[in-house]
Amino acid sequence: MNKYIYDESNGLWYELQRDYYIPCLTLPAEKENKPIGLWRQRHKRYLQEHKRAFYATLLTSGKLNAYLADVDKQAEKRFERLVEQMKQAQGITERLKAKNALEWVGQMNNIRACAMEIVEREIIFA
Repeated sequence: MNKYIYDESNGLWYELQRDYYIPCLTLPAEKENKPIGLWRQRHKRYLQEHKRAFYATLLTSGKLNAYLADVDKQAEKRFERLVEQMKQAQGITERLKAKNALEWVGQMNNIRACAMEIVEREIIFA
């Protein structure tokens, strides 16, 4: 028996494993690997736990990294925009930073936490 056979009807190669021919299947290679950011990791974990079919579809089609990179970029832009808008609305300036650094840090941490919750609710866990 041949180790490999080719089936012209479906265009697949098969490999002999003991007494059975198993199809030689591989996942398509993704075009580029982009760095993994905070938002990307959280969304990937969310998909793995709550949207398994969608995650499997992206993974097997080779589009997972591109999709996660897009989500990461959207979330980062939204986060930065929210932080700036909240800073302006609450009147947090560089002048406050120079005058009372501890208060500025506390207010900025509060703003960042609020912005993070909004981004997670709108983009990451949607």
